[in-house]
Amino acid sequence: MKKVRVQFLLFVYDKTQKLYRKYFKKKKRQWQFNEEQLLKFQEDSLGRKLGEFYKKHGFSMIPKMENHDVHHLITGCGTQFEDEIAMQYLLLGNGKLNAHLLAAVVLGTFILPEYMKLYMKAYRKGQSMRPFYHWDFESLLWQDFDHLKDYIQQKETPVLY
Repeated sequence: MKKVRVQFLLFVYDKTQKLYRKYFKKKKRQWQFNEEQLLKFQEDSLGRKLGEFYKKHGFSMIPKMENHDVHHLITGCGTQFEDEIAMQYLLLGNGKLNAHLLAAVVLGTFILPEYMKLYMKAYRKGQSMRPFYHWDFESLLWQDFDHLKDYIQQKETPVLY
């Protein structure tokens, strides 16, 4: 039965993400890098980690949705469907609020309620992190991934003089 519910959510996501990109992301441009170029970034950089993420999962970049994949890396959220919903809860906890996110949270909760503990844990995690949902991660691709992740998670990073 879960398989049918997930198939339904995938169908809805496929239809709505195109509309979301068209109407909510119309002023945003797609990144100027592709998956292969990301793999050429310095080893510990966000760009390289993102390129490795795409390669590992067999994903390709979706124009105007690149930050979404960075959110997976920064938050440690998986790529299963329940993890995708959990990430929306995390972003809600982090301060992001729009119609697409709310629809994903409501529909995901209704269709997959057995993951409510996971969703609430993700929401609290989002609250505990520095607000990052609005960042332009393309401009941060050269940054050290671990330092960036630690900063977002409000961990102390060593100061190098």
